[in-house]
Amino acid sequence: MSVDPKTELTRLLQQALVSVAPEFSSNAAAMPILLERPRDPAHGDFATNLAMQLARLLKKNPRELAARLVAELPLSPLVQKAEIAGAGFINFTLDASARVSVVAATLAAGAAYGRPDAAFASSAPQKVLVEFVSANPTGPLHVGHGRGAAYGASLASLLAFAGWDVTREYYVNDAGRQMDILAVSTWLRYLEAFEIQVGFPPNGYQGDYVRVMAAQLRDARGERYTRPAAAVLDGTPGLPDATRDDAAAKTQREQHLDALIANGKKLLGEDWNAIHQHVLTEQLSDGRGDLEEFGVHFEVWFSEKALFDTGLVARCVDQLEKAGHLYVQDGAKWFKSTAFGDEKDRVVQRENGIYTYFASDIAYHLNKYERGFDRLINIWGADHHGYIPRVKGAIQALGLEEARLDVALVQFAVLYSNGEKISMTTRGGRFVTLRDLRHEVGNDACRFFYVLRKADQHLDFDLDLAKSQSSDNPVYYIQYAHARICSVMNQWGGEAAALQEADLSRLETSRELALTGKLAAFPEIIATAAQELAPHQVAFYLKDLAAEFHAWYNAERMLVEDEALKLARLALAAAIRQVIYNGMVILGVSCPENM
Repeated sequence: MSVDPKTELTRLLQQALVSVAPEFSSNAAAMPILLERPRDPAHGDFATNLAMQLARLLKKNPRELAARLVAELPLSPLVQKAEIAGAGFINFTLDASARVSVVAATLAAGAAYGRPDAAFASSAPQKVLVEFVSANPTGPLHVGHGRGAAYGASLASLLAFAGWDVTREYYVNDAGRQMDILAVSTWLRYLEAFEIQVGFPPNGYQGDYVRVMAAQLRDARGERYTRPAAAVLDGTPGLPDATRDDAAAKTQREQHLDALIANGKKLLGEDWNAIHQHVLTEQLSDGRGDLEEFGVHFEVWFSEKALFDTGLVARCVDQLEKAGHLYVQDGAKWFKSTAFGDEKDRVVQRENGIYTYFASDIAYHLNKYERGFDRLINIWGADHHGYIPRVKGAIQALGLEEARLDVALVQFAVLYSNGEKISMTTRGGRFVTLRDLRHEVGNDACRFFYVLRKADQHLDFDLDLAKSQSSDNPVYYIQYAHARICSVMNQWGGEAAALQEADLSRLETSRELALTGKLAAFPEIIATAAQELAPHQVAFYLKDLAAEFHAWYNAERMLVEDEALKLARLALAAAIRQVIYNGMVILGVSCPENM
């Protein structure tokens, strides 16, 4: 049967509704029909609360209305029975032929099976920009960045599979203070190679990768960037005692670091830009390579510096000022972000004329809108939660449609090994890199574990579980289901075309019919996950599908002597394999044919 069950059930209910409540027949939108799959298979294949919705409007008993709706349902070969449950739910059980027809539909659609229907696609934005990772290129990507990368890549693939025109973008923060700190950190390590000791600041970047970049500068430029220690330290405030951790001490350390940066720029001139460009290029190249190996690809790498070079930051601030959304205080220009729900107003241009990071971020979002996207999705770390109101406020102040922007927050993952938490800090050089984690547990475990929970929920990444080969490891269990099916198909050795002609009515057991229902739910999972920006729903679905398959595999033989039954079961297995593959592609996880 080629009719989509939800489409057919909706049609039947609409006809029944005309008889029970003719006042809604001319306005279907006033009475939307919601069909959901019950969690308990004993409650049928689909359920609707239509009678309960109707009861609120007509002030009548919902069970009585449910009974009238069931009585008015036109006959359909698709429906085996319709029953009333609870306060007025209507549960539908499909005819067996309708339930198993999804096997043929899956095999016919192949890699396209699961794409939402035209009704969903036509209502979705056609052009969407997904910006994610966007980590400062100040060091190797660590396991915290990995979760944002895995979530963003899976979400982008999910939206593309659902029919959206997706652009993946990485925003390169190449114009801010953090890059200056990395540049001066590298320069100071370079000076150490020539025994020019100025003392390394405790708040500089400490990692070994900084020493590597310093050695590269030494090998390429010799003594070109050397300067006397006295000149490097000229005018810098002294550092507080290392044991002090109060606010004044932290401020003094930051001032010391800023003075070193200022001296570096003054002493080196254009050579400072060369050092800055070197460390940027090295770290950006490292991050790009790491992400590519992780299966995370970007169509656009957008430079923050370009916003200043093109004058967009200045234009953006000027536009806000002309619209009356800025004021001057103590020589600085402030954006009235409290007018848009922020907790306090924000500086966009300091008294020395330098624009803040927030100013460039406003300009970046203006650029996104000017590029004509229907929808913008920012994926930020959960620590950026407070940044959302000011950015959305600036968008409104610029006269743009704030509703087109969604911000998805991602909690950083916490890595555990042997039951112990591993602490990390990038500036302090104490972190586990994403590359190290991938080499330890593999790309597949990384990608799957990172999206196994809702993105804004805390994630404990269990290193030992990710490496295990057991049913407790969800990615292994799903891959094993795919490999098992491949093994059975190889043992059979027949032609795939034969499965298209299988007599699917031979699929009669409760496990087989439950599996066909699971396959039929895949397009709905995709549509819902895309609408809710929730690829973890695909991961959960695949876990459940694999578990149901393994239970069936252990209970029934596939390569039985009964040829018709064998082909029917092989067709079901092939359809399950296809859906596992389609889902795993979205999540960026491989499907090995043998394990």
